[in-house]
Amino acid sequence: MALSTRLTSPLRHVLAALRWAAPGQRRELSTLQGPGRTLDLGGIFPPLATPFSPMQEVDYGRLEGNVHRYGSIPFRGLVVLGSNGEYPYLAPQERLEVVSCVRRALPRDRLLLAGSGCESTQATIQMTLSMAEAGADVALVVTPCYYRGAMTSAALVQHYTEVADASPIPVVLYSVPANTGMDLPLEAVVTLAQHPNILGIKDSGGDITRIGLMIHKTQQEDFQVLAGSAGFLLASYALGASGGICALANVLGAPLCQLHRLCHEGHWQEARELQHRLIEPNTAVTRRFGIPGLKKVMEWFGYYGGPCRTPLAPLSPPQVEELRGAFSSNGWL
Repeated sequence: MALSTRLTSPLRHVLAALRWAAPGQRRELSTLQGPGRTLDLGGIFPPLATPFSPMQEVDYGRLEGNVHRYGSIPFRGLVVLGSNGEYPYLAPQERLEVVSCVRRALPRDRLLLAGSGCESTQATIQMTLSMAEAGADVALVVTPCYYRGAMTSAALVQHYTEVADASPIPVVLYSVPANTGMDLPLEAVVTLAQHPNILGIKDSGGDITRIGLMIHKTQQEDFQVLAGSAGFLLASYALGASGGICALANVLGAPLCQLHRLCHEGHWQEARELQHRLIEPNTAVTRRFGIPGLKKVMEWFGYYGGPCRTPLAPLSPPQVEELRGAFSSNGWL
C-alpha cells in the first residue's frame, strides 16, 4: 500500500498546521510557520517510570516530584507511557491522568510524548485523541503485535496511516522487538516516512545497520530517527540520528545530554569515552534487570522509583548487588 503524501491536499495543510501549533493551540490553524518545517525532536528524552505506592496505586505526587527534578536537566522533553512506564499495566483512565499530571508539571518549552499504541487501529485512534486532549504534544505508537503473524508491511502501513490521518498531534512510530517480538519492517518505515503527520521513529532494536539504512532511505523526507537505547546512542548519532529515548536517562540524564552535545559538536573521542562508560549500566537497567532494576537505581540517584506492578517482581539481594556493580565499576556510584 503506497501513500500519496507528496500530493498537495487539504489534509496535508491541516496536519502541517496542527503540528506547528503550540500546546493548547493545536486546533488553531493560524500557527503554520511555513512549508517543509517540522517539530524538532533533536535531543534526549527519558521514558519515565510510573511511580506506584506500596499498594500499587499510581503515585501522582511522586510522579510530579520526579518531573520537577528532571526540569534541571537539558532534556528535549519527556516520554510517558512507554515500555518503561508499565503502560500495559495501567487502566485507560490512569494513562490519561499520568499524561495530565506530567503536562501540568512540565515546562511548556519541553515536549511531552505519550504512548498511545493499542492492539486495534480503532482503539489506538481513540487513545491518541484522548492523549492529545490530555496534553500530549506527540503520540508514540508501538507496533500492534498480538497477531504478529498477520502484521505484514501492508497491514502495518494501513494501521499507522489511519492513526496518523486521525491524530490531531504528530505521530512517532515505535519499534521495540524485545517486547513485541517483531520489528517494524524497514520498507514500512520508508513508506510511512512520507506521511505528513508521521514525524519519526523510536527504534529500540539495536541493529545499527538497520538504523543506518532507515536514516539513509528517509533522508529526503521530513522524518527523524531516535535511538531507543543509550547503548547504541553514539553509533546512531554517527549515522545521523536526531536524538534518543533512553531508559538510562531516568538516572543518568545529564551524562546522556552531554553525549548528545559532544556528538553534535564533533568531539568524537570524548563522546566515545563517555559512551563506553554508559554501555554496562544501560544493559543492567534494560536487558538484564529491566524496570525493577531501573526503579532500584532511581532510588540511589535521589528519584522515586518504588515498586512495580505485579507480576513484575522486585530484584533479589544478589541481583541488587550485581546492579550496583554495573554502576560503581563505571564511576557512577
